[in-house]
Amino acid sequence: MPENIIQIDQNLLETRLDRLVAEKVAELLNAMLDAEADEIANAAKYERTGERKAYRAGHYDRSLTAKAGRLALKVPKLKGAVFESAVIERYRRREESVEEA
Repeated sequence: MPENIIQIDQNLLETRLDRLVAEKVAELLNAMLDAEADEIANAAKYERTGERKAYRAGHYDRSLTAKAGRLALKVPKLKGAVFESAVIERYRRREESVEEA
């Protein structure tokens, strides 16, 4: 009786896993940037309120190199307020741990 042998391509598995981790990290950072913009504007995206301090004015794309790989971030722009993120510094292109390596 032949035995079923499962072969795993280690390189393919690592590549897909790395891509998945990078996507999730980028998704998390984008959510954090949106939350910061909501806090600065004092209102969520598309929310109508009298306490609003600023309005969304789109976003700009920023790439950030991290241990997880190259991340595509969408940094929000605000009209009526300056968006300064605590998540990433203004001109940061690489994570500090990548610069040390």
